[in-house]
Amino acid sequence: MRLKLDENLGESIARILRDAGHDVETVFSQNLCSSSDHELIQVCKKEARCLVSLDMDFANPLRFPPSQYRGIVVLRLPARATLDDLKQLAATLAQGLQQYSVDGELWIVQKDRIRVYQKREQG
Repeated sequence: MRLKLDENLGESIARILRDAGHDVETVFSQNLCSSSDHELIQVCKKEARCLVSLDMDFANPLRFPPSQYRGIVVLRLPARATLDDLKQLAATLAQGLQQYSVDGELWIVQKDRIRVYQKREQG
């Protein structure tokens, strides 16, 4: 899977996902830090990459309809989170990506759990 990590995720998270076989780029490495949410998601769309972020704004399917993108993943940390908590979420994401496609979906990744938002078909 082609992923782009938001600026709030560092190299240790990129390494976990790369080690799981994913093509990972970062906002930092592409000099996109401080880009607006809209600019960032458009870059992801153009590059056909799934965005991985801690930013809960991306968890709003009305603002960022997942069906328009290669996927949006929001990592949801517990209160008083540690780096190990973040690494565990990255590992949960990597495991989920081995089994399922995030394309067109919004995933909220929590400890040992992935909640999936899919747009329901009208009919």
